[in-house]
Order: sequence, then structure tokens, then C-alpha cells
Amino acid sequence: MNVVTTFPRPVREIENVFIPLADGTRLAARIFLPEDAGQDPVPAILEYLPYRKRDGTAERDALTHPYFAGHGYAAVRVDIRGTGESDGLIDDEYSKQEQDDCLEVIDWLARQPWCSGAVGMIGISWGGFNGLQVAARRPPALKAVITICSTDDRYTDDVHFMGGALLNAKLGWASTFFAFQTRPPDPALVGERWRAMWIERLGALPLFMERWLRHQRRDEYWKHGSVAEDFSAIACPVYAVGGWTDGYSNAIPRLLAGLSVPRKGLIGPWAHRYPHFAPPGPQIGFLQEALRWWDRWLKGIDTGIMAEPMLRAWMMESVRPARCYAERPGRWVAEPEWPRRAPPRRFAITRAGLDVGEASQAAVIVDSPPETGLQAGAWCPFGGSPDDSDDQRADDANSAVFDTAPLDERVEILGAPVVEIEVACDRANGLLAVRLCDVHPDGASLRVSYGLLNLSHRESHEHPEALEPGRRYRVRVMLNDAGHAFPAGHRIRLAFSSAYWPIAWPIPATLTLHLPGALLLPVRAPQAADASLVPLPPPQSAAPEKRTMLRAGRSERSILRDLLAGSTVVRSFDDGGLARIEAHGLEVGSVRQASHTMPDGDAAGARAEAGWTLRVGRGDWQTRTETRTVLTADAEHFVLRAEMDAFEGESRVCSRNWHYRIRRDMM
Repeated sequence: MNVVTTFPRPVREIENVFIPLADGTRLAARIFLPEDAGQDPVPAILEYLPYRKRDGTAERDALTHPYFAGHGYAAVRVDIRGTGESDGLIDDEYSKQEQDDCLEVIDWLARQPWCSGAVGMIGISWGGFNGLQVAARRPPALKAVITICSTDDRYTDDVHFMGGALLNAKLGWASTFFAFQTRPPDPALVGERWRAMWIERLGALPLFMERWLRHQRRDEYWKHGSVAEDFSAIACPVYAVGGWTDGYSNAIPRLLAGLSVPRKGLIGPWAHRYPHFAPPGPQIGFLQEALRWWDRWLKGIDTGIMAEPMLRAWMMESVRPARCYAERPGRWVAEPEWPRRAPPRRFAITRAGLDVGEASQAAVIVDSPPETGLQAGAWCPFGGSPDDSDDQRADDANSAVFDTAPLDERVEILGAPVVEIEVACDRANGLLAVRLCDVHPDGASLRVSYGLLNLSHRESHEHPEALEPGRRYRVRVMLNDAGHAFPAGHRIRLAFSSAYWPIAWPIPATLTLHLPGALLLPVRAPQAADASLVPLPPPQSAAPEKRTMLRAGRSERSILRDLLAGSTVVRSFDDGGLARIEAHGLEVGSVRQASHTMPDGDAAGARAEAGWTLRVGRGDWQTRTETRTVLTADAEHFVLRAEMDAFEGESRVCSRNWHYRIRRDMM
């Protein structure tokens, strides 16, 4: 990546300023802006997060925000109420209070003497979510949004559920969010009140997983903050960005189809990071692309960005399956509008395969071992570590698979594959997992897309209905959107399983597929116009912040067979080391451990566990927090346990424990 140190306008940093709210709360902000903005006001670009501007996002902020400032913007990074050095308490993600506070922040920014009165919002993940949510509140000064790796639907396409199935990523994120909120504010910014603020936060800290687990249907809790409920509420232009490796790319086509405002979409090969440094490559000059957007909508300059196609996407070439990729070969393709008008190509699912043999009636039993899914990787990969899906052959062996004959010619897809099939279940509920794979001539199986369906949610996530055992139901499973090229000589595979662990919590059942069914594949013919796309520039950034590693970190990933216990354990360990941020001397460190255990043949014994140790300090002032969260279940209830201990030096200042039994609601 090309590091830029000289900009059109010299930059100054306001390390910390407190933005006052009407109720007396003050939110901590870090601001980068042109030195002469007081004489020549500029638009503001807001990133609004709970992840601590002082240390949590400081590394990536340094790459991005000074770059915007140097090109004529005030880049403002604000910590949400109850996080970092901001006053107050945080009690949930995407709360109405969070949105209300942001409306006040935007109004404050627009009234500053260095601001032109126009404000944009940018953010990845949480900051992408709340950019859309705040846009739906229509603050007058908010003129445009860039939302990255986010979602328009908190129930169907977030870390919580997929097809009505409970994702284990829910516990992973809950444990992370829980741990992150245990860190203290920095005394260098808030003074002696840091301890009182910290103790108050620790004492009021909710167990976020408990709240989320009590809402197992798509009720009003999840509808809040889901802009898909009313796309028309958003009145400002939206640029939606993401990557095929990320867990959130499905929202981009939906936003393009649902919004009526000026809008664009960009989907690269990337995992859950900003596109100028996201693996797998190729990375792009995302900051330059963002400037074209901001110049158009915050400054009124015609940059030509809106004359280009509505959607640009990376068409992934076939590769050997691997847990981690440095690069994903492919090419950029584009669509002038979305959704595409071309109908999908229909493949019959028959006993002999996909579009192979006569489509006569047949029944196929699916009774997968509960550990099926070990090659799935993470629900939301971050890249740079082995968290992508691996060779699917082991999972294929535990699934009902249907293949095409070797392809006579290349087949490219862009969009969401859909499966329509009749299924019966021997119980009142079951889980259907469907994978679309690219099978190499030697048998290697690359996962291209997948989808899940909690069968009690076959008609509605809001009003699920139990199955009548043995009865046949026609179901429709929408798989994740994908852009992929199947080469000639490869086979297209559809694989069905009744388990997908550790991606989804198990719902033990035996399924029967009644054939024929149908795979609707969004085939896209190559277009000559793709070759004439304006090339995206190479990545640039501002200078990275200076950090000194005091202790090196390390990471481990493993899948272990415990022959004595008769179980399979998926483990991850991430030691972030210990680093000193040289600008202010804060020392930060983290260690995360997670495990997912499945006893052989016993889905009822599933167990998920995650824990964190976090350190924040400077000199003689040192703090440490330790958290642990565990989820198990019986036939009727989820059992949730958690613990938290906080230390100042070696003295424990707070210790709390949680234990809940939460009824399973067709989960």
C-alpha cells in the first residue's frame, strides 16, 4: 500500500474534544481537519463507534481519517455513550439512545465554524449499521453515507441468525462485545474520575448474549435498526461496500434493489475489513473512491462517479480450497442496475445429480453426523488467519450431494442461488444446510456459497410453525450472494446436510428430500462492457501510527479429535501481544480463546465457549479484565453462563457472574 504523507491541505489533529449532549452527557471525539478549515470550512465525515478511538480503532483510524482531512474534510471519530472516554453507559447495540445521540452529534458538527454544514457518515460493521440507521432518521445535515460490511436486516443477515438458525457467531460476538466494554477510560483524558466511571460501567454491564437469546423470532427487537423494514425512510445517497469473503455481502444487492435514492454498490474479494487493506487481495484505492463519493455529495463536484454502473463486483475465479488466501484471482464486472433482469438458470435436482438423468420422483435420506460442517470456517472471516472454508470433501461425505456432469463450458454466476425442494422431517423441527460447491477434476471441493433454514421458519421468521413429523413441505432456501466462475471441466455440486457445526447450533433430526427439486442459479453471461470499466486505483493510506511491540503475539487454529472423550473440538487462540502506542504511551494487550465441542453422535452435548483477557495501562497504572462465556443446551432450554473479573494492578475491583436458562423457541 502506498503511504501518503503530503496532502493538498496540511492536517492538524484535535486529539480529544468532548461533544456536549442535551442531557449533560459528553461524547469523546478525535478530529482530523485541514489546518485552515477555520478560514475555509469543510464538510465533516463522521465515524461513530463503541470501539475506543484512543486505542481500539486507533491503528486503522490513522490510515484513513488524516487522508480525508488532507483532501479537504473534517474526519471525526466519536465514541458512543458509555465507551472509551465518553460519559454514560451502554446497554445494547444499535439502541434508540445511540441513534438519538448521533443526531445531536451531527447537528453539533454542522454548527462548528470549521464545518461547511454538510456531514457524511462512514463506517465498517457497527459503523456501517448505524450509518444506515441514522440515515433513516433523516438528520438535515446528513448528506450521504458510505456503509461497509453492514446489514439492512438485523435478524436475517447479522451475526445472530441465518435462515432462522442460531449462529454460534452470536456467542463469539457477544463475548467480544462483553469483554470490550470492561476496559477503563484513559485517566490522561478524563482525569481522576476514570475509576468511578470504570466501576459504574462494570457494575451496570449487561450480559448482551442473554438479551439477544431471549429474542429468537424476528420480533420488534430485531426490526428496530433494520432499515429493510422501510427503505423509503432513507433520503440521502448511499454507497454500500463489502466483500465476498465477509459475512455481510448479501445486504449490498438488497440495498441497491430496495433504496430509491442515488446509490452504488461495490463487492470485492475481501474479508471483514476496509478495502484498502482487506485480505484477500487485490486491495483497491478505496480512499480515493470514497473521496469521489464525498466530493460529489458533500461538495457538489461532478466526479463522474454516478455515471458509472450501479454495481461493480469481483468475479472470483476458481482456486484450490484453502483456509486462507493472500489473493483471489478474478476480474471486475459491472451491472448498470440491480436487480438484474435476466432470469436464473434452472437445474433439476435428481437422484442422478444436477440436470443429470430423468427427473423422476425419489426420496433421499439426510441424517448427517452432528459434527458435519467442520470445514466451514468462520461465519464472518477477517482474513489473514485460517478462518475461510476449506476443502469440502469431508463435509460432502456426510451430506447428500448432487453433481452436474463435467461442464462443457465456463459458467459464471452473480447473485443469490436459490434451492426449491420438498422435505420431510421425523421431528417437529430440523435444520437444513445447503452448500454450492465447485468440484475440481481431482475431486477437491471449493465452497462457493451456502444457506441455512430452520425448518420451523420455512414460512416466517416472525411466526415460526412446528413441523408435522413425516409430512412433506415445499421449502425455498436462499444461499448467500456470490460472484464466481465455474471453469469448463469442473462440476457444480449441491450438498444437503442436517447439521452445520460449528456455524449453527444443532437441531437434531433426520430429513428426507423428495425429488425432483430445483437449483436456480443466477448465471451471468460475460459482457464486453466489463473490459471497458474505469480501473480502480491502487490502495493508498495515511501514515500508520507508531506502536512498539512489548510482547509478540501469536495465533493458533485446530480441529481436535478427543478419542478418550469421544468428541471433536474446534479451537482458536489469538494472542494480540502487548503494544505501546507511542503518541500517548498507552499499553494495550489482548488474548482471546474460543472452543466449540461436539460429542460423537450427541448433538445435545454441544458446547460453545469464549473468553478474553484484556490489558490497558501506562507506567504504574495497569488494569486487566478477564471474561468467559459458555453456552450449552438441553432439549428445552439454552443454558448461558458468564463471569467477569476486573483488576487494578493485582487488586480485584469487581467480580460478577451470570447464569440463565432460556427456553428454546423452535431453535
